[in-house]
Amino acid sequence: QVQLVESGGGLVQPGGSLRLSCVASRTIFSIIRTGWYRQAPGKQRELVAFITSGGSTDYANSVKGRFAISRDNAKNTVYLQMNSLKPEDTAVYYCNALTSVLDFWGQGTQVTVSS
Repeated sequence: QVQLVESGGGLVQPGGSLRLSCVASRTIFSIIRTGWYRQAPGKQRELVAFITSGGSTDYANSVKGRFAISRDNAKNTVYLQMNSLKPEDTAVYYCNALTSVLDFWGQGTQVTVSS
């Protein structure tokens, strides 16, 4: 079984930055993509960004130009650099690893953007 552990969340003022990390307990085989989702109170979980096994990336329109997803395969780690944060970015952020057979999720890390 693979465990995904997120870190890097916290409280930040509007306009600030955070970098989230997602570490996998071991190399995930047959992975299709790794992504970051978020869920704000009272809202559905939404896809924020993903990076495919081939290195392609895509982003939700609401974060394009502000967030950047990257990975370090040697460390089994995926990052989400979040810049120019807005109050509406406040949510629990979850890491997801999608394979051809299974779907892995982390426990989430809270991001709060507030003055």
